[in-house]
Amino acid sequence: MQGDTDLEKTSPRNRFPAKCQECVKSSKPFIHSGCTFCRDLGFQEETLCQLNRCIQSSTSFECNAFQPLLKLVQSSGQETRPEPKVPAAEITIEKLLDSDKVKYQRALALQKLARDPELVMLEIKYHFAWNVIGRKPVFTKPERMIDFICETIMACSKAMGGISYLLWLAPDHIHVYVESDGNVSPDNMAQDLKRLSETPILKRFPAFIASPDAETGLWDEAYFVETIG
Repeated sequence: MQGDTDLEKTSPRNRFPAKCQECVKSSKPFIHSGCTFCRDLGFQEETLCQLNRCIQSSTSFECNAFQPLLKLVQSSGQETRPEPKVPAAEITIEKLLDSDKVKYQRALALQKLARDPELVMLEIKYHFAWNVIGRKPVFTKPERMIDFICETIMACSKAMGGISYLLWLAPDHIHVYVESDGNVSPDNMAQDLKRLSETPILKRFPAFIASPDAETGLWDEAYFVETIG
């Protein structure tokens, strides 16, 4: 029995910050209610939670996305927890890439290969996502800033060895699409994207840093990346 007790104490859930254990998002699969992109792709909010946890101490943990785990008591006296609704994914990443632009690029690549069969071409497509520090919902009025942030992300294209686009601006996180020639590592791309975009955004919208932790910046250190083509 002692072994079972020790195992439970060191289980992944018990290493969560106390705030996470009391959050509804830690009990069931959940999708960010304020991000259409997450909903359409079925992107689990647990990924954003993990990004937020992995760079913080459990004793001084901060999360502005916390949602208390409510309990319901049935007439029998047994406690039950309301299950969060997980919307069905409306599109897939494959459908997202099935655009006229991508079709044109494929046709152009085939033409180049037809002219030079020995030509080596490499184009890797990535989906990046990362949080605002502490998942603070600073982008609550995206219509006022979306054009500038789109231009700022596109201005990072050269550093990516290709092109970079803003996919979606959620209140507390961001999704970015990158096409790269493979000469830049995903880690360097993520760090450059955050570094090159953070300063212009904070300079243009200083209200973002009107908080006690203003000196910490805008973007979190951790990031999610996957290849999508």
